[in-house]
Amino acid sequence: MSRDLPATPAPIPDGSGLRVCIVRARFNDQIVSALVDGARRALERCEVAEINEVVVPGALEIPVVCETAAASHDAVVALGCVIRGETYHFEVVSDVSARGVLDAGLRTRTAITNGVLTVENVAQAEARSGPGDDNKGFEAALGAVELARVLANLA
Repeated sequence: MSRDLPATPAPIPDGSGLRVCIVRARFNDQIVSALVDGARRALERCEVAEINEVVVPGALEIPVVCETAAASHDAVVALGCVIRGETYHFEVVSDVSARGVLDAGLRTRTAITNGVLTVENVAQAEARSGPGDDNKGFEAALGAVELARVLANLA
């Protein structure tokens, strides 16, 4: 029997002076808008200097825009929502999007975090995009700011 350990609250990193870009998909807009709200709350709490937002059609288009945004930002937050359907398309979109976001960060050496939900149904998506600090957009934004600081300290 496995037990989940209690979550350790994420620290609120210092975002002062940072430029952060949110790259968000339009597909599943209601869920993604809630993720964006969470990300913006986190970035404001971190006192990020500048927040920009770019909208793309869906999760497959997120990676190329993340890579492009990395050239002019300290951190990028990828947000989207892929809900399982009846076909193999879910796996393809989920895998390609996640790998693309990871590769963009590796190629650019920029803090890029993946807040693209990959869920079985709308109820799971809603549970992960609520108004609290457990919103996955909130968590991805905190991670982006923290990672930007880590990378800056290593440079």
